Amino acid sequence: MWLFYSFAALLLFQSLLSLRGGFRYLRFFRRELRRGPTDFTPFASVIVPCRGVDQGLRENVAALLQQDYPAYELIFVFDDARDPSSCIVEDALRANARAVGPLDINNANERANMAGGASVNVAARIVVAGRAQDCGQKVHNLRVAVTKISTASEVLVFVDTDARTRRDWLRSLVAPLADERAGATTGYRWFVPRARAGICSHIRSVWNAAIASALGADTRRNFCWGGSTAIRRETFDRLNILEAWRGALSDDFALTRALQRAEAPIKFVPACLVASHEDCTWRELFEFTTRQMKITRVHAPHLWRIVLASNLIFCAVFYGGIILAASLALRGESFIGPLAFIFIIFALGACKSGLRLAAVKLVLAREGLRITIAARLAHLSLWTLTAALYLYNALAALFSRRITWRGITYEMKSPTETIILAPSTRRDDQS
Repeated sequence: MWLFYSFAALLLFQSLLSLRGGFRYLRFFRRELRRGPTDFTPFASVIVPCRGVDQGLRENVAALLQQDYPAYELIFVFDDARDPSSCIVEDALRANARAVGPLDINNANERANMAGGASVNVAARIVVAGRAQDCGQKVHNLRVAVTKISTASEVLVFVDTDARTRRDWLRSLVAPLADERAGATTGYRWFVPRARAGICSHIRSVWNAAIASALGADTRRNFCWGGSTAIRRETFDRLNILEAWRGALSDDFALTRALQRAEAPIKFVPACLVASHEDCTWRELFEFTTRQMKITRVHAPHLWRIVLASNLIFCAVFYGGIILAASLALRGESFIGPLAFIFIIFALGACKSGLRLAAVKLVLAREGLRITIAARLAHLSLWTLTAALYLYNALAALFSRRITWRGITYEMKSPTETIILAPSTRRDDQS
């Protein structure tokens, strides 16, 4: 019994610290969203790696073409011209009447001034990168696309095809780079299950939300999320990010590591929290979450150890406490102590989730999105299940470094050594 109470006290302390972090998270969102973007809008190259058809892809591409930004280019990069998403991208380009070709920067700036800064100056083109040989396919696509950007580009922006960006996304993401000391800016993803989504889609949203709240005001602890990241071209070249990506599976972990080594701060921009309108099956849930944890173990083992230890303690105390209380009740002994600890820990966690939802709601409301009752209940209650899922993911990562991502099977030997085991024609995996 004393062992249970010892670990329960430790978990209670951790829960209180987590709750304090929730209040800080909400205050940070409120403060940052009041500021609004600056007028720093240099010509930007927005690179969109594509493979397979994401849910809502057509709408996601259309959103990228309708940014409120003076002049920018969109580069959609595929490993294969026959990729099923290529026709959707091409249809979206035609539907939005955007030119696929080089942009006349001088003429674009002149037209932007005449239009009062309206977003009428975007060019889009498609690049075929070919098959990767010794790194992740996404990393290979990015490395090729960077060599194709306009000479006028001052900022590189990376975005995933499952992200539904708002009209002010690009402007908000680039604005903090007006400070030349900034290393990079980043947003993050928030899974928005559809109206009749199953419980597994809500579990994935809750699981992912825990990572979203790890970002905040501390630029030294932030990380880049490759689905919504911007960096000055000069910084990208100076830190030799192309070389940092060599042999890597994860573009964002490699970029984060290069920035941290250079002590270049990473600014999290709450306004660039993007919605991913996707559902998943149970198989996709376990594949996605385990893949993320395997990548984390290879690229950031210290984070993997924290996830393993913290969720092991939680599951031992929370679920062990339930078993202990039940066994005491069956023996006719007092079970109030263990049950009280379990209730307090659950209440603190639910409060933390509520604060996180309040912060995210400030951003989603700008898109006209509302957090449904089902989503609210899921985030307030299912976080106890995601702790068990995190523990499973971390343990699975202990025994294997092999993943399948977008139809390709990889073996991660190290952060800079990736072996492609089985290139596949299957392209419908979730990112």
